Amino acid sequence: MTAKEKKMRRDNESSVSEFLLLGLPIWTEKQGVYYSLFLVMYLTTVLGNLLIILLIRLDSCLHTPMYFFLSHLAFTDISYSSVTAPKMLMNMHTQSQSISYSGCISQVYFFLLFGCLDSFLLTSMAYDRYVAICHPLHYTTIMSQKLCFLLVTVSWVLSCTNALLHTLLLARLSFCGDNILPHFFCDLSTLLKLSSSDTTVNELIIVTVGAVVITLPFIYILVSYGLIGATTLKVPSTKGIGKALSTCGSHLSVVSLYYGAIIGLYFFPSYSESNDKDVIVAVFYSLVTPMLNPFIYSLRNRDMKGALGNVLSRGKFSP
Repeated sequence: MTAKEKKMRRDNESSVSEFLLLGLPIWTEKQGVYYSLFLVMYLTTVLGNLLIILLIRLDSCLHTPMYFFLSHLAFTDISYSSVTAPKMLMNMHTQSQSISYSGCISQVYFFLLFGCLDSFLLTSMAYDRYVAICHPLHYTTIMSQKLCFLLVTVSWVLSCTNALLHTLLLARLSFCGDNILPHFFCDLSTLLKLSSSDTTVNELIIVTVGAVVITLPFIYILVSYGLIGATTLKVPSTKGIGKALSTCGSHLSVVSLYYGAIIGLYFFPSYSESNDKDVIVAVFYSLVTPMLNPFIYSLRNRDMKGALGNVLSRGKFSP
């Protein structure tokens, strides 16, 4: 092949400069209603999780390992929703569907980063609850400040590594011709279907790394709560059972919402040609779950309600 032919082939196979996001599977005439709904949901997510972070910083009673992890989870939920929601809302408002190639790759990276970080933080919180209930006498010794910082640091490092690996593998693929994504953000699996390159390595990495990032943490959380349940049943008084359930209820609710949506998407895939189910499930775990977390932790958690009351009373009676 001559140099001229090689150049012509590269020109023909040049990657697209932008992608078109089809958005949510909703009727055009109802876009305004859904825009208002998702805007309220996003603002609720941001303000609610910011309130959790603020309460934990202001109330010294919440300066414990569990709430240390919760503050990081709240920050992660804000970031997780902010990766997709603002662009989706802007596209709905301006009726524009385009996103640049670099913007799409960046969105994939940060979506994977904060999604993975969510999983590891939920696992750290499960370990904290396991130690608190199954080994209460050694809790302060085991859950030291050093260990808490280490768990969060390792969570960040592993999440960044996972996101970077997938993003670099994605960046080497070619996208020729078709640039339409039937989604409201740059979803990794949807992009792989659109690529004109061989995606075998990408799919293999998704399966193997996904087992480490999602499956293993989920199994650990289930085992932790199994041990917590067994320990709780050994407590002779109903007071011990009630305390354990009130302590773990909020976390278990969040775990169920987060992993339930992911398991429904990846373990029970839709075999129809329509991508609507995947889009709806993605809305649930990227927008709905982060929004519900503040309500779960404030309504089901006595400490958070007490901290909110203390902050409000201080503000009311301050000179």
